[in-house]
Amino acid sequence: MKMEITQKKVNPLLKRTEVYFVIDHKGEATPTKGAVVDEIAKQMKASKNEVVLQSVESVFGNGKSNGYAKVYESKDAALEIESEYVLKRNGIEKPEYVPEAPAEE
Repeated sequence: MKMEITQKKVNPLLKRTEVYFVIDHKGEATPTKGAVVDEIAKQMKASKNEVVLQSVESVFGNGKSNGYAKVYESKDAALEIESEYVLKRNGIEKPEYVPEAPAEE
């Protein structure tokens, strides 16, 4: 798998960089989401928890795929902006709220 980032758009308001990419995987299967996220994180020098993969679409008969991902400045920024189902699909879990126990008298 060879990935080339074709376009980067910095969005400071949402604390992220929007990335468009092309994957060349001739003679191989379409790469898994995990492999794509790993490669984006490596190229953008980010953590896997900061990468939200939005889409990967294969071009029929060409051995190439086009995709779109968002790389956030931090995991907290991703948790603040993205929908819960998108975070779950990308393996980014929200920390569960645990209420404090009432104080004993």
